[in-house]
Amino acid sequence: MPKATLMRHHPVACWTAAFVLLAGCLAGCVASSAQEIAAPPPKPLAPCAWWYGIGRPPTSPEIEQAAKRYQVVVLNADQGAAMRRLHQLNPRVKVLVYKDLSSTRNYPGAVDGGQDAVFLPSGIGYVAAQEHHPEWFAQDVNGRRIEWQGYPRHWQMTVWSPDYQQAWTDAVVAEVAREGWDGVLADNDFNSLSHYSSAVLAGTANVAETDRKLRDGLDAFLSKAGDALTNVQKLLVPNVSETHLVPGRWTAHSRFGGAMEENFGFRENGGTGGLLTFRGNEFQELRAQAALGESLLLLVTRTHNAREERSGYASAALLAGPRTCWTRATTDDYRAPEWSTLQDSGLGEAIDAASRLANGVWTRTFTHGWVAVNTTASTQTVEPPEGLVTPGAPAPAPTPTRTTTPTPTSPPTSAPTSPPPPPSLTLQAADAVVLVDPQQLVKRGTWRITRDEFRIGLLWAR
Repeated sequence: MPKATLMRHHPVACWTAAFVLLAGCLAGCVASSAQEIAAPPPKPLAPCAWWYGIGRPPTSPEIEQAAKRYQVVVLNADQGAAMRRLHQLNPRVKVLVYKDLSSTRNYPGAVDGGQDAVFLPSGIGYVAAQEHHPEWFAQDVNGRRIEWQGYPRHWQMTVWSPDYQQAWTDAVVAEVAREGWDGVLADNDFNSLSHYSSAVLAGTANVAETDRKLRDGLDAFLSKAGDALTNVQKLLVPNVSETHLVPGRWTAHSRFGGAMEENFGFRENGGTGGLLTFRGNEFQELRAQAALGESLLLLVTRTHNAREERSGYASAALLAGPRTCWTRATTDDYRAPEWSTLQDSGLGEAIDAASRLANGVWTRTFTHGWVAVNTTASTQTVEPPEGLVTPGAPAPAPTPTRTTTPTPTSPPTSAPTSPPPPPSLTLQAADAVVLVDPQQLVKRGTWRITRDEFRIGLLWAR
């Protein structure tokens, strides 16, 4: 969750294939309307791009760029006009509205002139709760309301209360359906209150009981809100935290349209250990969801250097599926649309499942590239495929030939030598490598085909 909340290409296809797809679509369009056009199953392509655009209102140029660049966009509730413009520019973009599950807020923008804003960052307004349901404000063992540390004027709510759950659900479902959002990005589906407060909830004996009460409440809350949004054909995508600690939680909470991992590829032990995502059961659950391709995986890697960017993108590529989307985050408050040059690398379609080597390195092969991720806390080596380069590097030199010694009866001949094996790569702890076929490198401004467009045969330019 950011500190300010309310204001607070994928693979290249050759032209021949593109025209074949387009022709197929046009041919299908003349079929009888009673016949449904069969579409091929979605492909496990390299991670798509998405935009967590909640840090500030987007500009018009950013909206136009987003329609070409991203497959999923999340915006604040007061940005309905931007959502409708995105849908107009590219109807295939999924635009989700930000709503917090666990707090109500009374900072400027959420409450103005003593009144709740028309479009809230939460489901329940602070003023409405204060006047009509003060019991929905969670209290500590001393009877005090709980304000989140580091997030002034964010107040913990009773997420375990059926009445609060129902009121939040009714308000959010009505707003999403009325305004035309594709669904909800539900923030703060958290595992522990300790990230926001050291308080112990009234009626619990200690921090462990407090956290269990919150988790149990959010489990029930997600079921209620998810069912209601599903009934109106909208998505619920919660920002689920620390699922490596609770086996099955990611799977359960992603069943209504997907889930978000805000600390994907995070390094353990203050930046000295391995990658936290691969600990416990989380990676296996993410992997199973990605393979099914039925719901969104929205992955965020906080990047302060090139290593974090590489390991984040390559780890997302290990989970490549029809609806796996990744973004880097270079700011804490998500104030800017993000893009990584690795998203232009053109890996293509995954042709095998991610596999773990004996030394703890994970690898995966694509039609136009290969990735390896060292998830461990120590340096490891790995053997890359032949002929691949890092994105943007020049193509390898041609293999030299050897000349045979001529004899009086035979002229000199040349024969290719056996290529030397590619050198081993050394990967530092929690680092990764992305390699691509140099002939498939993508230049900005070229034509691309998106995931959905592979299925319906339409093209658009980035």
